[in-house]
Amino acid sequence: MLLSRFRTAPRIRLAVRGLSTLTSNPSIKVFAHPENPKSYILSLLDTTPPNPSLAIGSTTSIPPTPNSFQQNHRFLSILNEVLAKHAADDPDLKSQALAFASPGGFSFIQARNQRGAGTGAGGASAEGGAGGAGVGGWVHLSDRRNPPDFGRIAWPEDILGSVEVNGAGGIIGNFQASGTYRIVTNEGILGLSPFLREKLVARLREEERKA
Repeated sequence: MLLSRFRTAPRIRLAVRGLSTLTSNPSIKVFAHPENPKSYILSLLDTTPPNPSLAIGSTTSIPPTPNSFQQNHRFLSILNEVLAKHAADDPDLKSQALAFASPGGFSFIQARNQRGAGTGAGGASAEGGAGGAGVGGWVHLSDRRNPPDFGRIAWPEDILGSVEVNGAGGIIGNFQASGTYRIVTNEGILGLSPFLREKLVARLREEERKA
């Protein structure tokens, strides 16, 4: 009885076909690194052995931390390409855009008359505005691992990017990557909506077939 009080939850859990997944994000598979016995490969694909060029990255500890994780730059490029193509259709982002058009809007949306305050990363790098007010502005797409409180802006490391919306809450601009997003933070690892995760996995499988 006393021992059970000190029992810790497992950090890896076994999934079907013997694959290991991250407890915090079962969509991410954990593989032993073929070239480094002290490291692991993290991937959204279940292909064995994994293709390191399509993996999220590698880590020397499970769960991964900012210090243990080494990102795959190609994966980040693919992620941004998928977001550029599909983010505007994401139900989460559409809901935020509609909320922006509601009375008061959100404090994390940069009004159109503040667009000049950006630093080249669309609305994601600027200070929040006072809301839509029927004018239009930017809505941020943030990682689900650390969602901001209602009406608040996410931390820069959690912001994937932004899209421009009109005063009615319609998305009118292309997705712009924030340039500040980090795949792993102290709050966890990559957490996309089911819609965007499905699009990303489909793209990774497409790239896998080309290899």
